[in-house]
Amino acid sequence: MVKAKVWTLRKHFVGFPKESDFELKEETLPELQNGEVLLETIFLSLDPYMRAVSPTLMKEGDVQIGAQVAKVLQSRNPAFPVGCNVVAPCGWRTHSVTSGKEIFVLYMSRVIPDWPEDVPLSLAVGALGMPGLTALYGLEEILQVKPGEIVLVSAAAGAVGTMVGQICKIKGCKVVGSAGSEEKVAYLKELGFDSVFNYKTITSLDEALKQASPEGYDCYFENVGGAFFTAALNQMRPRGRIAVCGAISLYNATTPQMCPFPHMTMLLKNIRIEGFLVNQWPEKDEASIRRLLTWLKEGKLKAKENVTVGFEKMPAAFIQMLKGTELGKAVVKV
Repeated sequence: MVKAKVWTLRKHFVGFPKESDFELKEETLPELQNGEVLLETIFLSLDPYMRAVSPTLMKEGDVQIGAQVAKVLQSRNPAFPVGCNVVAPCGWRTHSVTSGKEIFVLYMSRVIPDWPEDVPLSLAVGALGMPGLTALYGLEEILQVKPGEIVLVSAAAGAVGTMVGQICKIKGCKVVGSAGSEEKVAYLKELGFDSVFNYKTITSLDEALKQASPEGYDCYFENVGGAFFTAALNQMRPRGRIAVCGAISLYNATTPQMCPFPHMTMLLKNIRIEGFLVNQWPEKDEASIRRLLTWLKEGKLKAKENVTVGFEKMPAAFIQMLKGTELGKAVVKV
């Protein structure tokens, strides 16, 4: 019998998560049934959505949700043979028995079999996985960006935001980003952002947005919510488009947040606002990952990671990721 270590949600988060909200347990896994596989975790992904959806999708005592890169150790599912690598929505656990059914925005999929040896496998949950696909689909399917357009990205130094900015440049767009430290501002400029500002040091968000792009913005890739959304909406050009990917400023709020009613701005400027999830285009995933991989190999994309070693450090690494003080996609190596 295979034993797994698992991190469970001991107590629902109240405001910002604490390490005491989690509990490490051990469980014995069941024998495989038809259609199931036994996985051994290699890398675990840490993402802001885990905080956002926890109150609605999880009960106290549940295994903390999340994605991982894992190797198939045993299989009774011909789609996932022994030895192949997968990205699976199995949560914070070292081993899993699963049929790969979808959980929230996640579903089990094979890592492409010809994954290059010189590309870290951890990127399958990073630039060449959910964050990269989120950026690509938000830009192509929702915003439908065109060369020469001006794109604004909030939380631009995050795993998704860095990919959004770089893909914008590949597509011939001007891109403006906001970030929360001078180190992040410098990094985004290295990636090719046309203009970047530190939202923590400016005196006026409206003025910062105007200065970065006096012409306004054709597209806004929304990751933050709150006051930033209102300010960005006011700077949109006629027939502007907004892709709502996240709202990290709201995730730890303990009381409902209010903002001015934007209806007249939306009406008079013909603004289109659309939320989306990365799982809406599964038929495009493999081709899209290969496109991202090609850009990476050509040097058009850069992928910075922040790797923590040790399964026992999952809660601490998760909390550090939410603080937003580190550069790079947060990953834990088991």
